[in-house]
Amino acid sequence: MNRFTTNFPSRSQVLTGLVVIVLTVFAGCDPPPLDDTLQVSAAMGGDTTGYARADKILELQFPEDYGPHPDFKTEWWYYTGNVWTDSGDRFGYEFTIFRSALKPTSPQDTTLSDWATNQLYMAHFGLTDKARGDFYHFERFSRGAAGLAGAVANPYRVWLDDWEIHATGSELYPTRLYAHDGPTGIDITLQRGKPIVLQGDQGLDQKGAGSGNASYYYSFTRLPTTGSVTVGDEVFSVEGLSWKDHEWSTSALGPKETGWDWFALQLSDGRDVMFYQLRENSGNASEFSNGMLVEDDGTYRRIETDDVVIEVLDYWTSPHSNVTYPSRWTLTYPTENLTLTVTPIVNDQEMNVSVRYWEGAVDILGSSNGQDVTGQGYVELAGYVRDNP
Repeated sequence: MNRFTTNFPSRSQVLTGLVVIVLTVFAGCDPPPLDDTLQVSAAMGGDTTGYARADKILELQFPEDYGPHPDFKTEWWYYTGNVWTDSGDRFGYEFTIFRSALKPTSPQDTTLSDWATNQLYMAHFGLTDKARGDFYHFERFSRGAAGLAGAVANPYRVWLDDWEIHATGSELYPTRLYAHDGPTGIDITLQRGKPIVLQGDQGLDQKGAGSGNASYYYSFTRLPTTGSVTVGDEVFSVEGLSWKDHEWSTSALGPKETGWDWFALQLSDGRDVMFYQLRENSGNASEFSNGMLVEDDGTYRRIETDDVVIEVLDYWTSPHSNVTYPSRWTLTYPTENLTLTVTPIVNDQEMNVSVRYWEGAVDILGSSNGQDVTGQGYVELAGYVRDNP
């Protein structure tokens, strides 16, 4: 058996499985255990009948495409960042709001009551406190009706209860992010930095064989950030950099892809690197792995599957789940003379929510064209399960 057994559904399947959790919560029942949730989602499968598919290049339209795409099954607005206090204390954050359609949209959906909806929303918030070695993570669900959760393109707003992402004026930026759970939270404002990056081929990002196994995907890779982080009874003024992804699809992964290692890296020379390595059942990297190199001036070019070599340097086993994850890497990009060592700032950044994954802040040390570079970023690891479940 391989060191890692990967048996993880696509994000659309995951969110389909989460429908079961939400419906039981709405009914006043306890949600199923985490491992049972994954089995339910896999069993329910990914029926795509009646949904729109990401099967051709479209000219993305803004501000319309900042908002929701309810004809597609799955969508997420994803933010991560690294911020510091004046005294040097460092925090990392992830704040993501997911949308999942329970069934394809139909004309009669607009005639139903304010409480009726075919849209489910889920939000994840994680906060890493490097100085204290602590990691906090939270999850919420709601239906996309009666103002409980939703998304609007213009003025830009995505929310679930009082967790909210919204433009503070008539333009996309500045954008305010607010997420608090008890004594832990963020209240930060993101300014426009580099221009938009259209991932894949002009925003169509193919992730598996076959038409429609793709997503529409764009990023803002470097967003100056200020605001506050709250931990317990302390409120810290912070500043740093954030990253935004917005992605929507109906069937993103192909049948052979079982998980991914995703890197979003901001370098001290002003460049940003996004690369995700999709993993197949065999344990090999998928031919659909790819990324983008974003220059200091905002121009960008695609990174192909074979352009980057990833070497795992260390592993970490979670005391909460007994899952073993890669925990330190070297990324080598020979044609750019770029070598980066990526290290988590805290090993334990596992999101033990309805879907288990590792999402964490990282440090970067390396060289570019013979010059030293440093940096920070985020890594997401999905599809790692226990060797002996």
